[in-house]
Amino acid sequence: MEELRERLSAALSDRLYQVVISNPRKKEGAFKIKIRPVMVKGELCFQETVSEGTQVFHRNYEKQEMLSRILFYIEDGFRQLEAESMDGKVTALVSKKGKVTVKCKSKGEASLYKPDMSHNRAKNYILEEGTAVPFLVDLGVQAKDGRIIRSKYDKFKQINRYLEFVEDILPSLEGEGTLHIIDFGCGKSYLTFALYYYLHELKGKEVCITGLDLKKDVIEKCNLLAEGYGYKGLHFYQGDISTFQGAEKVDMVVTLHACDTATDYAIKKAVDWHAKVIFTVPCCQHEVNGQIQNELLEPVLKYGLLKERMAALITDGIRANLLEEAGYDTQVLEFIDMEHTPKNILIRAVKRQKAGGRTGKETKVSSMSQALCVHTTLQRLMQK
Repeated sequence: MEELRERLSAALSDRLYQVVISNPRKKEGAFKIKIRPVMVKGELCFQETVSEGTQVFHRNYEKQEMLSRILFYIEDGFRQLEAESMDGKVTALVSKKGKVTVKCKSKGEASLYKPDMSHNRAKNYILEEGTAVPFLVDLGVQAKDGRIIRSKYDKFKQINRYLEFVEDILPSLEGEGTLHIIDFGCGKSYLTFALYYYLHELKGKEVCITGLDLKKDVIEKCNLLAEGYGYKGLHFYQGDISTFQGAEKVDMVVTLHACDTATDYAIKKAVDWHAKVIFTVPCCQHEVNGQIQNELLEPVLKYGLLKERMAALITDGIRANLLEEAGYDTQVLEFIDMEHTPKNILIRAVKRQKAGGRTGKETKVSSMSQALCVHTTLQRLMQK
């Protein structure tokens, strides 16, 4: 912890771009904290932005108080920190036993790009407004001059929100060699292209991304776009998630809006591959809706809409718990504001470095399933 204190003390200056603290141990409370330098009445301060549920809180601190708060967050329950400045990057990872590993990477020559220290500034997106990105232009999200098409602004926000979630888990994907990623049910592939662009073009990582979907015309179009951009590590194939056999080693599995039990097959394959990271945004959870029965809950279940929503939440709760049993630190997060889409839950699972013992969750999930008369596809697959 002392090394981290020294590194952060040096980083907390007017040369800092930002500090990102993420991957909390606790499921309640803040899930991400960002810190950046700001000038307040001519004095250098540090603005803390805390994301908690659907709310965001801002507060400014002087250097020593900010340093103490950062160290408290690391001691209190966050697993990773990344501080980037004009001089380089500091990464801290916290093990399950509380050991802090600090890695530093110098830029060599200091960057000439200075941090924006204005107190009130526009939202900082990973893919910036005004900067044309080829795939966003071709997919109709941006105009050729980089302006966001008004009707596609929600899609633009969704893409950036997705990349923020990816940014949080980047330390878990560190390692030698090419990153192998599979996107099941990729559809029109807004987010698949965004992931490739972010990892390869912006972060300079060697990646091999496979997109899989049932629609032949969509796959053909996506391959033509990828070829046109020169994205040599991005390929699309027509196929079904449940029967896919085209990979042996996979670092990250993504399944966004795969319908009903297709999500379960994707999760099972990811677990079998020992994928380091799993992202899934479930969709159309019909299975439990057709099974759920409980006399005590009948006053709620008799209403179709309430039954449907409850069934979806129970399905995703079971999935999250089964991933924890399989050795993953799992979070259930809001993917995008409910006002834009009701399918807004993201299950994010990161493989634990050392698999822990079972904690009784299996018994609790089984007891709940029996009480509700449900048995999901993922439960069946995990028993094999």
